[in-house]
Amino acid sequence: MADSLQGPAAAPAAVELRGLTKRFRHVVANAGVDLRVEPGTIHGVIGENGAGKSTAMKMLYGLYAPDEGQILVDGKVCSWRTPQDAIRAGIGMVHQHFMLAGPYTALDNILLGAEPSPSWAGFLPRSLRPVDRSAARARLQKLSEQYGLPVDLDAPIERLPVGIQQRIEILKLLYREARVLILDEPTAVLTPQEVIALFENLRKLKAEGKTIIIITHKLKEVMSFTEKVTVFRAGRVTGEVETAKTSPQELANLMVGRKVVLSVEVPPQPPLGPPVLELDSVALDRRHGKLDGVSLQVRAGEVVGIAGVEGNGQSELMQAILHPRDPGCRSSGKVRVLGQDVTANTTAEIKDLGVGLVPEDRHQEGLLLERPMTENFLLGLQRSPRFASGGFIRQDELEQACRNAIREYDVRPAAIDLELGRFSGGNQQKVVIAREFERKPRFLIAAQPTRGVDVGAIEFIHQRILRARTEGAGVLLVSSELDEVLALSDRILVFYDGRVAGEFKRGECTEREIGLLMGGGS
Repeated sequence: MADSLQGPAAAPAAVELRGLTKRFRHVVANAGVDLRVEPGTIHGVIGENGAGKSTAMKMLYGLYAPDEGQILVDGKVCSWRTPQDAIRAGIGMVHQHFMLAGPYTALDNILLGAEPSPSWAGFLPRSLRPVDRSAARARLQKLSEQYGLPVDLDAPIERLPVGIQQRIEILKLLYREARVLILDEPTAVLTPQEVIALFENLRKLKAEGKTIIIITHKLKEVMSFTEKVTVFRAGRVTGEVETAKTSPQELANLMVGRKVVLSVEVPPQPPLGPPVLELDSVALDRRHGKLDGVSLQVRAGEVVGIAGVEGNGQSELMQAILHPRDPGCRSSGKVRVLGQDVTANTTAEIKDLGVGLVPEDRHQEGLLLERPMTENFLLGLQRSPRFASGGFIRQDELEQACRNAIREYDVRPAAIDLELGRFSGGNQQKVVIAREFERKPRFLIAAQPTRGVDVGAIEFIHQRILRARTEGAGVLLVSSELDEVLALSDRILVFYDGRVAGEFKRGECTEREIGLLMGGGS
């Protein structure tokens, strides 16, 4: 009788972490993490860089084994030896840096590791079974239509924009029948239009009963698209809140443990100095990319922002500045840096003039992930008198500089001998920023400077860029974050199809006006 008076038992969580702990040598990445995600919801996971968000999710996905604690899926305790075990249990993950093989087609990438074979081939060893590509293609086309994820299955990955690559990663999970989708920084490399399309697709997946966990730093997106948010700090869960009952400021404070300034306070612009960058009719053969007669100037004491949908010439612009004598980066026009014609100069010669570079792809252009922080901090500074003497590296001075950078830039973990690949993406970015400001650049190229970093680090990086401007450096800011371009730039140049489609001074334009030019309007 007593049982009949009780209500129905609560449905089990889609996934639940209980007391999860993970250590990497002397670094505790997670300490007693508890997290519950209800089925059929979009759940946000936020926290500073190095707070343990991705580590916890990688344990849920089977990439790491927990040292302590339990993982529950649909109320049942699970233990993974490999991600394949998690996939079989319905868990899928899209990593911040996509796990795709560039030369191969979308179809090949989706099928890799889950190749279907005809029913008649069941008697053969798996390695000898033919792949039923027709059946796979038909199924993927159906999934693509069902969830609004159109993809050219025959296109090589390396020729596809990042937004399409992300669709392929999601299709890969759906093809494997994932019921819980973990997305790590899903909008870090997307344009505003692609972000809108992504979340429309995620809402469709939620309506189909899928459970979605989003690891992100972008509070605007957390507020717009999630129902609950779990906050990590220093490897622990510090709070779980309903999105409708919180605010971006409260979430930022929970993440960082202090009040964070979410709006950029821009000091008065210093008197402008001579040009630090001058481009005169710089063009690039269309076989190599988009750059069509670009002329622009950046002067000492100003931030010039480049706005535009990625793929409209921004990457080619930076290559033309840094590699002007390479015909694949510049086919005509003149480049002057800090008053010198550098059209025939090498990249090293250009940087030695006093140029700092925060590259748009830190993994490809800025870091050696398998090497320790000390070696990464030294890149480009190995000839500096501070760190080199008589052909030898001054190791004590280098290590002290790294410790100073860790303290000043709040790099976590504070381990100068740890391989940089073990740092979170945001902390890797902090190392790049610290190294480039060590050069005290007179001209700074900052490409996607806050990509994948938390709100506290964004605040700090913005302050550093503005300090460089105040101290008389010229800054070329290339960012897919339109809010960032609007907040930091004294002048904004809008790129479309390899050309400068418009120019505005601070306060002269709206986000809508820039958006129209970014899309090819007027």
